[in-house]
Amino acid sequence: MKILVTGGAGFIGRWVVDQLLKDNHQVWVLDDLSNGRRENLETFYQDKNFMDLVVGDIKDQHILNLLFNQKFDICFHLAASINVQDSIDDPKTTFENDVIGTFNVLEQCRIHSVKMVFMSTCMVYQQADGSEGISEKNPAKPASPYAGSKLAAENMCLSYYHSYGLPITVIRPFNTYGPYQKTGGEGGVVAIFLKNKLAGQPVNIYGSGNQTRDLLFVEDCARFIVKAGYTDQVNGEIVNAGLGEDISINKLAELIVDDQSRIKHIQHIHPQSEIPRLVCDYQKAKRLLDWNPSYSLKEGIKKTESWIQSTNLI
Repeated sequence: MKILVTGGAGFIGRWVVDQLLKDNHQVWVLDDLSNGRRENLETFYQDKNFMDLVVGDIKDQHILNLLFNQKFDICFHLAASINVQDSIDDPKTTFENDVIGTFNVLEQCRIHSVKMVFMSTCMVYQQADGSEGISEKNPAKPASPYAGSKLAAENMCLSYYHSYGLPITVIRPFNTYGPYQKTGGEGGVVAIFLKNKLAGQPVNIYGSGNQTRDLLFVEDCARFIVKAGYTDQVNGEIVNAGLGEDISINKLAELIVDDQSRIKHIQHIHPQSEIPRLVCDYQKAKRLLDWNPSYSLKEGIKKTESWIQSTNLI
């Protein structure tokens, strides 16, 4: 197939490209490199099926018009503003990228009859209650402009499925980590903790550290995303993916550094947007996509630590 990955030079996008090339598809990437990096794709440049990295913005309709003349079979739409704090500080940019940008890509998919897989986020959910994981039926609670923008874009995507019969799947991966994730900034808690451990720095935890996360290894996440593109059974559906287990940030820090004296608690930068408990119910993905995570948290952390050491990111 001919496939477009928007945001394909980013952390998760890079692994989606890797999986698609292994499956012998022709792959184009569109990325403005605001968060992604050329270096993430370097290993693919010699692959005959890696067709092009187009440096451009999903808000640029001229670039999209030119690109979609390739007559793609599938568009994996991962390009987005993803930083919660940035969305609180500057909601306009997040809205324009995540809602208007998505609308532009949707329109191209409609005009050219291209299946679209839309990358949303577990951050749209209300926290998990009791022992139950969060399924796709759980209520949404957009606690940041980032989550609000993702929900708005999800609704536009599903409206195109119902209005035009356009094959579209909305996916909500839980907290993804692994090689190629940035080791600074917000979001990559595993990568940041590992970098600080290896550099002999303290591991800083926002707030109490009792908040929990369901941590999904990036290769499992990419496999899930690609399967959603291949499978018509999930057209018009919202589908979760996660490990199915949660861990508190305190326990995660102890697992990584194994030295209580190096763990510090600092003031939370956006407590109003914190989700206290995140744990995924991925039964729908198991049923419709025959997908299960294959990496345990310990295995994933080990692979990520080895990658950080090998890249001298410390």
